[in-house]
Amino acid sequence: MTPIKALNDILQLTLPHPDAAAIAAAQDRSGALTKPPGSLGRLEEMAFFMAGWQACARPRIDRAQALVFAGNHGICAQGVNPFSQAVTALMVANFQAGGAAINQLCRVAGADLTIVALDLETPTADFTTGPAMTEAECVDALNRGAAAVDTGADVLVLGEMGIGNSTVSAALAHAVYGATPADWVGRGTGSDAAGQAKKADVVARGAALHAGLPPLHALAALGGREQAAICGAVLAARMARIPVILDGYICTAAVAPLHGANPALLDHCLIGHASAEGGHARLCAAMGKVPVLSLGMALGEGTGAALALGILRGAVACHDGMATFAEAGIGGA
Repeated sequence: MTPIKALNDILQLTLPHPDAAAIAAAQDRSGALTKPPGSLGRLEEMAFFMAGWQACARPRIDRAQALVFAGNHGICAQGVNPFSQAVTALMVANFQAGGAAINQLCRVAGADLTIVALDLETPTADFTTGPAMTEAECVDALNRGAAAVDTGADVLVLGEMGIGNSTVSAALAHAVYGATPADWVGRGTGSDAAGQAKKADVVARGAALHAGLPPLHALAALGGREQAAICGAVLAARMARIPVILDGYICTAAVAPLHGANPALLDHCLIGHASAEGGHARLCAAMGKVPVLSLGMALGEGTGAALALGILRGAVACHDGMATFAEAGIGGA
């Protein structure tokens, strides 16, 4: 993808779209496979989804990439998290050493994992006192996210790490979709009721300071580097016709500014799982997307998306590998 120079450039992108002929051919093939019509449920829908983006009636997943972006946030100065921001760097080291949940799930799901730490020593600014990022800083993080995408991958799994980013997510969701700050705030990494009330107050103050901004500029004012990088990766994947599996609440909220600017920007995205974090169900409903899995998870790191990759692999394998009634010699079907 050509690097973005300004946030409004995103609105000028010429977006690839799914191939209607490939989807129709995939649907015809599905109707001839040795199963009752529609009996594989959403697996069939996922196969058609992949067919459209690969422009192939029998899509495949030979290469899967997982990207986990990490950033630190100035909003932590408001005491919104019970853990120090030093934990972000420690978890990045754990990822790199292979010791986190995402490492195990990527290995099982067959995804090549890359960790991208974004200036952890320089947190964004406190969005209750000014913009979290300048537009230039946001664009830089967005382009770094885009540059990390393997354009030869068949599917992209996205995850994140960043102490304080559940508050950032609530602020982004509130800015794009409204409702009340409390509707978007959850436990995060372990906030109690008092902590959640503090987070809601912080989101309300940030919303008041940055009221009226267009969605893409809200990304700079309220977001973090990992949120901007996720947006950049989503855009780069779209330009390369690569389907994306977003993780739970943090990833979904990260791309809310894209959806708010133009819902079509997320047409190539699936949501991997329904997070237990407060507000995620409301966020998915606002985007008109149904998560692939619902397992009560709220870890982040891309873990739910990596698990969903296994389901997507199953959908594609059934669609490609099953025999048709004619091939199986089953007549009268």
